[in-house]
Amino acid sequence: MTRLALNLSEYVNGVAKRHAEVSQRAFPGYRIHTVTNGVHPQTWTCASFAQLYDTHLPGWCHEPELLVRIDQVPDEAVWAAHLDAKRRLVRHIEVLSGLKFNPDLPIVGFARRMTAYKRPDLLFSDLERLKAIARKYAFQIVMAGKAHPHDQGGKQLIEKLHKYQKALADTVPMVFFPNYGMDRALDMISGVDVWLNTPLRPLEASGTSGMKAAFNGVPQLSVLDGWWLEGCIEGITGWAIGNAMDASNGDDGASLYQKLEQKVLPLYAGDRHGWIAVMKGAIGKNASYFNSHRMMRRYATEAYIR
Repeated sequence: MTRLALNLSEYVNGVAKRHAEVSQRAFPGYRIHTVTNGVHPQTWTCASFAQLYDTHLPGWCHEPELLVRIDQVPDEAVWAAHLDAKRRLVRHIEVLSGLKFNPDLPIVGFARRMTAYKRPDLLFSDLERLKAIARKYAFQIVMAGKAHPHDQGGKQLIEKLHKYQKALADTVPMVFFPNYGMDRALDMISGVDVWLNTPLRPLEASGTSGMKAAFNGVPQLSVLDGWWLEGCIEGITGWAIGNAMDASNGDDGASLYQKLEQKVLPLYAGDRHGWIAVMKGAIGKNASYFNSHRMMRRYATEAYIR
């Protein structure tokens, strides 16, 4: 964003409320509006969930607000749709890596551009603590992403992730997908059980991967930045890492481990009904709102038609 562009624009907006607030502080002489991003429902919903919605909530892909009625869908049908997507991901993992993931155990997923502020290595900030959690509540990790060709730090992060994979081999099954693209992205966001996002505050303008996960009933465990400040209802749509204050960046590793050990993994292991309730929360409260249909209506009515 430059002052020339601001001066030539009749309408300026951030892509999430926090993004608009940060931009407003950077450019106090301008009015910064907010239109939070959304994702395209049909593109980012896997086949099993699309079929589920077609059966129980017909018209959802043109009116995604219908997803607020997800509570009408039987838990067994939601879980069956998820298991179909999860088994598909497990098959891909075996073909690509030779590793056999257990579909009965939770899978934590992380995939995005590999660069420093995304902190893909936060999950591994204390390997001994991570191993201890895994011995208590077994889980699996799948990661993916690419670095910009000129981002040496991003490339080094990918190298570090492969080292962590080897260090955890005896305790936590982990795979890093190469050649990450849209097809593999859909397999990942629909097949994992928890979507992880760990950016440095306040550098996440919006983020959309968690929105894509929500269309597939996958709750998010994320730092409160970008869209997640608007989408997170603790224990209902997912879970927050730390708080919304920038000063808590240094405490995020401890908070991440605490949430995994005390909230996320115990719920998955011991309360299937409770877990599916969070899945439905992600669909009914996040996917129904953080979609391209709502986003484009707001751009049309607030920015384009003036």
